[in-house]
Amino acid sequence: MTLQKILWPTDFSDRAKQALDYVRSLTRKYEAEIHVLYVIDNPLLNHPEWYGDFEADHIEKMLAWQNQKAKQRLDRICSEQLEGCPYYVRHIAIGDPAQEILKLVAKENIDMVVMSTRGAKAHFRFGSIAEKVVKNATVPVVTIPPAKETAPAA
Repeated sequence: MTLQKILWPTDFSDRAKQALDYVRSLTRKYEAEIHVLYVIDNPLLNHPEWYGDFEADHIEKMLAWQNQKAKQRLDRICSEQLEGCPYYVRHIAIGDPAQEILKLVAKENIDMVVMSTRGAKAHFRFGSIAEKVVKNATVPVVTIPPAKETAPAA
């Protein structure tokens, strides 16, 4: 088996970061590229009609700000967390996270996706994004469950 490109989707949560050890290990073993993807939620998809309409310039400013912040966070992750990995590529997309992950897999000829089973907004053990990716991916998807939380000492 050869892996040339590994995708690690992140929502910048601690749960997403739990997949990093696996990403680093695989990239070192196979000298693979790491593709890191962050997906910005489209504000038009997630607000109810009764809330009112956003003006186009407001949406553009909001997306530009989110894009700038995402670039800064990806740069920090890549320099602090992925140091020593042969090569990494940062990606930012806008839309539905599962769909954007699957699009990037096809566009970049990704060989494997390594992701947490749930992110920051998860209420269940297996998040809906991970489930959609696993069910629809054309490449292997390695899912990393959240670390077990330990009970506080009595």
